[in-house]
Amino acid sequence: MAAQAEYHRLEDYEEDSPPGEEELLVHVTEGLQDSWHHIKNLDNFFTKHLPLPPEERLRLHDALRPLRAGFLFVVTFSTFLLCCVEYDVLFANRPLNHSQVPAPERSKVTLPDAILPAPQCAQRIRANGWVIFLLVMAAVFWLYRLVKVLCSLLSYWEIRAFYIKALNIPSDGLCNYSWQEVQARLISLQREQQMCVHKKELTELDIYHRILRFKNYTVAMVNKSLLPVRFRLPLLGHVVFLTQGLKYNLELLLFWGPGSLFQNKWNLQPQYKRAGSRLELAQRLARTMVLLGLANLLLCPFVLVWQVLYAFFSYTEVIKREPGSLGARRWSLYGRHYLRHFNELNHELQARLSRGYKPATKYMNSFTSPLLTVLAKNVGFFAGSILAVLIVLTVYDEDVLTVQHILTAITLLGLVVTLARSFIPDEHMVWCPEQLLQRVLAHIHYMPDHWQGNASKSETRNEMAQLFQYKAVFILEELLSPILTPLILIFALPARALDIIDFFRNFTVEVVGVGDICSFAQLDIRNHGNPQWLSAGQTEASVYQQAENGKTELSLMHFAITNPRWQPPPQSELFLSHLKEKVQQDAAAAPPAQRILAEGPLGTSLLSDDSATAPDGLLASVLARPILSASGLVSRDRRFIQPCSTASAAASVLASLSSPLPGRARVPSADSPGCHSDRLLPEESLLLSESRLLSLSRSAVLAEVASAEMSLHAIYMHELHQQQQQGPAPLAVGLWVAAGAPKQPSVTAGSAARASQAQLRELREMPLGGWAEEEEEEEEEEEEQTTG
Repeated sequence: MAAQAEYHRLEDYEEDSPPGEEELLVHVTEGLQDSWHHIKNLDNFFTKHLPLPPEERLRLHDALRPLRAGFLFVVTFSTFLLCCVEYDVLFANRPLNHSQVPAPERSKVTLPDAILPAPQCAQRIRANGWVIFLLVMAAVFWLYRLVKVLCSLLSYWEIRAFYIKALNIPSDGLCNYSWQEVQARLISLQREQQMCVHKKELTELDIYHRILRFKNYTVAMVNKSLLPVRFRLPLLGHVVFLTQGLKYNLELLLFWGPGSLFQNKWNLQPQYKRAGSRLELAQRLARTMVLLGLANLLLCPFVLVWQVLYAFFSYTEVIKREPGSLGARRWSLYGRHYLRHFNELNHELQARLSRGYKPATKYMNSFTSPLLTVLAKNVGFFAGSILAVLIVLTVYDEDVLTVQHILTAITLLGLVVTLARSFIPDEHMVWCPEQLLQRVLAHIHYMPDHWQGNASKSETRNEMAQLFQYKAVFILEELLSPILTPLILIFALPARALDIIDFFRNFTVEVVGVGDICSFAQLDIRNHGNPQWLSAGQTEASVYQQAENGKTELSLMHFAITNPRWQPPPQSELFLSHLKEKVQQDAAAAPPAQRILAEGPLGTSLLSDDSATAPDGLLASVLARPILSASGLVSRDRRFIQPCSTASAAASVLASLSSPLPGRARVPSADSPGCHSDRLLPEESLLLSESRLLSLSRSAVLAEVASAEMSLHAIYMHELHQQQQQGPAPLAVGLWVAAGAPKQPSVTAGSAARASQAQLRELREMPLGGWAEEEEEEEEEEEEQTTG
């Protein structure tokens, strides 16, 4: 089926655009120097100028970053250690020649004694051909970086002028405007100065497409498991390997290198758009992969030496100061691509994963090995005992430090004690793996279906570790990357050449005024939706065309929440409207949001999160609601009891948010920065505490609210997805009953959907005193229905 599909052109659904696709995005700069119309390369212009968070906008050190002073230091210091140090003298393997020293003989060797004079050092460098070659290569690379610094400095002033003159943002307010506010001003600027001549109006989606054109392709290939980054190894089992070096080579091969699939920054080469030459193109791509792998193999020794030296100088001091830092975790490069939404900017992804860092750490720490714990306690005890004796002896007589290798022993014993303590769990902490994993899901938005209900299994933990790896594993992978990357390029990647050719042809569309983009980035439910993710009846996509794990649906929801001014296409708007109706239906039979939020402290305690703040407390309330209802721990006024599921609790809180989807206008206007308004929206006061509201700017408050709303939608959509996979089942979704009266039967999802909105609204607005009489009537009706 992949071979039959064809590349196609996608017209703009909003307006008719002028013809001239052969000159798409090729413009000539006109007018004054500070006039930004008819920009030649909008992709490059938007990428450099726009998608920066306020705290990183227009910092001079970002322009100087390519200079890489660390690189110059590593090269210079390594050359000094290799050619200018007399190690036999330093290690006292050869006696120091004092014949030239008229002073009394010295029994101790000082550091200057082991350093060679400058002429002798220079002679050693000149005599070593390999050192000369490496220094020349390093000098060429550093000059290249210097040229990039000069270009970055010019770009720095251009960016500053663009923000001040074109976007009318004062210089003292550059860091106070959010990305959404900058984007709104950019859209307004397009109407005044035609930066892109092929479209009168720029939309939010157009801007994201230009900035993330290649990134969306990479995210889609990871989502479709197209790249060979998963391997099964003996003893190690299933492993994932994706490093910066491998990622760089893939981008060089597919996007911007010589012989890549794109002829420029915005157009796929014409031959890759035709199915007739797919086999020939696949063979050519496979040969290019092998040649690139051989080039990496030739450069492997040099890159490996650089990786080892850079890692040594970067992490040695950190390990000595904080030995436990290697046991800290970080989101892996594969995890960042697996968890990334389509059309999600770098700072948006970083903010989302940062929010999920603590819950993910708590979940991974909930797994303990009794054998490893006992071993760590004993090793820590033995090493600590020896270390204590050495410290006491040193305090008693400092001459102990002159004993050979005594400082080495003290340092190593300290490292062993610290590492052993990191493997000893907190005995007083009680963990709930299922609830912790749900909290992680609320922030990362994606996880495999088989994780549901299996959070306590080691298989789930191992797969989570592929997304959230130890820092030590990250360092080891980067050190092995120069060796393994050529092997992957030569042996594993060529087998996927035909699939890659088909992927780019089948999932590339041309948008007038934008160029060739990944079709998944269009957030098109009809062509890429998954019926198992609430898009049944709205999608025509085959299994090959569907995005995995609900990527299209969740990405659409994320983009609509992040860009509330965006007007989605009709099919996407229909999906959002249906989802909103589903939320309202489930919320009508659920507890009020105020009551769910009132249980936040109890839910936070249950999830072992003492430092939780809003909106984390809100998520804790939603996730802990089923447990609290089932256990009877819910605080109540002794007249009511309420069973509730996670989906219905999330729906209740979502329904309480006043801004509707889609097309709501929640962001501040483009003419004023986000920190000037003191008027609060209902959802802001609902999700954030008063002190938190006072400490944040308007744009920061909106970002917090949008993050909480998306987290609730992720929980809700995953719950409905699981229910759909398991089939219809009774859901305890909340009829309120008076204390002392018989408990009402649970309302199923189907019956709640069939109930009219008027009846449910009347049920919720009923006075408390009317429950006793109404219950008797309902019981009689239910008995009649049962007997019938």
